[in-house]
Amino acid sequence: MAIGLLVGVFGYRCHGVREIVLISAHMMLSQPTRHIAFIGNHTPRRCGIATFTADICEAIAGEFPESSCFAGAINDRAEGYDYPPRVRFEIAQDDPGSYTRAAEFLHINNVEVVSVQHEFGIYGGSAGSNLLGFLEHLKKPVVTTLHTVLKTPDAAQREVMRRLDQLSERFVVMAERGQRLLVEEYGVDPMKIDLIPHGVIDMPFVDSNFYKDVFDAEGKTVLLTFGLLSPNKGIETVIEALPTILAENPKLVYLVVGATHPHLIATQGEAYRESLKTLAVRLGVSEQVVFHDRFVSVDELKEFIGGADIYLTPYRNEEQITSGTLAYTFGAGKAIVSTPYWHARELLAGDRGVLVPFADAPAIAAAVNELLEHPTRMTAMRKRAWKEGRNMVWSEVARRYMESFDRARAGLSVPAVAGMGQRSYPIPAVKLDHLFRMTDHTGIFQHAIYSVP
Repeated sequence: MAIGLLVGVFGYRCHGVREIVLISAHMMLSQPTRHIAFIGNHTPRRCGIATFTADICEAIAGEFPESSCFAGAINDRAEGYDYPPRVRFEIAQDDPGSYTRAAEFLHINNVEVVSVQHEFGIYGGSAGSNLLGFLEHLKKPVVTTLHTVLKTPDAAQREVMRRLDQLSERFVVMAERGQRLLVEEYGVDPMKIDLIPHGVIDMPFVDSNFYKDVFDAEGKTVLLTFGLLSPNKGIETVIEALPTILAENPKLVYLVVGATHPHLIATQGEAYRESLKTLAVRLGVSEQVVFHDRFVSVDELKEFIGGADIYLTPYRNEEQITSGTLAYTFGAGKAIVSTPYWHARELLAGDRGVLVPFADAPAIAAAVNELLEHPTRMTAMRKRAWKEGRNMVWSEVARRYMESFDRARAGLSVPAVAGMGQRSYPIPAVKLDHLFRMTDHTGIFQHAIYSVP
């Protein structure tokens, strides 16, 4: 009798561990994720991934106030950074032991899922292989967001991707091209990939003239490029296009907003920025090119984006699969002229922007002049971008990430039964001795009889 009632309570008789695993999976699917850790660079470190880690963490904390979200930051210098309270621990980029200690910290803090921001260059070791040591020690479900997916990886990069596939319950990519590459180039199971766009600030659709007085551009057409400055941004191509643009639109200014990338500063100083200034002087457009050499706050960024008439991304690398700056301006409903790197091709499809060839100044000039000559077309383009951008605001992105986290936790629960996970953990034998001792002859669990009143 006692055994029969115990089976009714615990759903277990003599068929091994499968029944308990299935019950665990059901419980995880019915209970939302609460305790989440984010791993990656973090502000005030100056890079796109640092900004993304901070933004997604804050977005989930805001959208799910009952959750507990904190971050672990990757340091590229011994002194670290003056991190906000959300950063609870730090990892020294080139110290393998630091990764192991971080994994133990997450175990102690009962984290339910770990969101890893991946880029080959931000973790130490060959192609960022130090991250693998962290994941190997980590007995928690992992959702890895891939900020880069290479079409032609070298041997070290391919091996890191192979191990990431083994050690991650799920991948998140921000573009369909990344999803296809994972399946076709790296053999990743398509069922473990979530396509979630880069988050954007929820900005209203406004007239750019509302903001232009903030940077002394009243009465002028404003072209904008922002982000950390480096040669792969292709800003010299826009400067080369300016004489032709100004010939038809003389009341125009080109704003280049952002500090030089810290890694470039460390190796070359401000050589690239100075070369751009020299080029502007040589072409006679130095008065129309205005550099704002600083890492701007979110509030400042809203003003710059809001005041722009046309946003330019003349990037040189076709394989750029994610651009936060492109996403932000797209979501704000800006008219965009861009080179056809992968992220731009997808976002600007359907006449939501204009694509021009790489390193082609005449094409940029023609595209800008065409838009300015046809304001009705430009407004329609802006509206299409803004409407699509409502699916990309941070609150919506946070909800989709939480769905991915829930799926990752469920997948980890049933690896041996349904093949949903990538790792299998041994389940200890079930011991019922203590239950028999606390069950009377009728089979009733008598906690009151054997306790102290």
